[in-house]
Amino acid sequence: MARLVLVGLPATGKTAVAKALADAWGCAYVDTDALVEERVGCPASQYLRRHGEVAFRDQELDALREALAKDAVVSTGGGIVTTPRARTLLTVEPTYWLDCELDVIMQRLGEDDRPLLADDPRSALERLREQRSAWYLEVSRARIDASGTLEQVTRRVLDAAQKDEK
Repeated sequence: MARLVLVGLPATGKTAVAKALADAWGCAYVDTDALVEERVGCPASQYLRRHGEVAFRDQELDALREALAKDAVVSTGGGIVTTPRARTLLTVEPTYWLDCELDVIMQRLGEDDRPLLADDPRSALERLREQRSAWYLEVSRARIDASGTLEQVTRRVLDAAQKDEK
């Protein structure tokens, strides 16, 4: 069983916070996108473009199952919650939703290759937030403000996780 799972829109800091938590706890860190890339032999963005979102989500679900079986902090792809089977798996795990204002996300995005945001990133993010927020809420024990420094956000997640242990 995973120690903790992070969900949220792209560029909310899931990867950086998961790595920081894993370092703090002295455990493994697992990224579901990295697992997908290992499985398919190419970057997740390239696989998504070539094979479509349905095929990508199937690979992502398999990666999630593998990640959750480890004693690790898990960061997920932003769209993991679009798959009902993934939501079922996440609801029984200590899952936390990282969320912040779109302006913060836009600053963090940079030049990343993200096919679902390609043409108009801001509009795409607004649409994804509208589509996914209820799912993030459904699977999460808490919504964490992901604005601020890595240290601040990591502390917020740690505080939320400690409250849940009580």
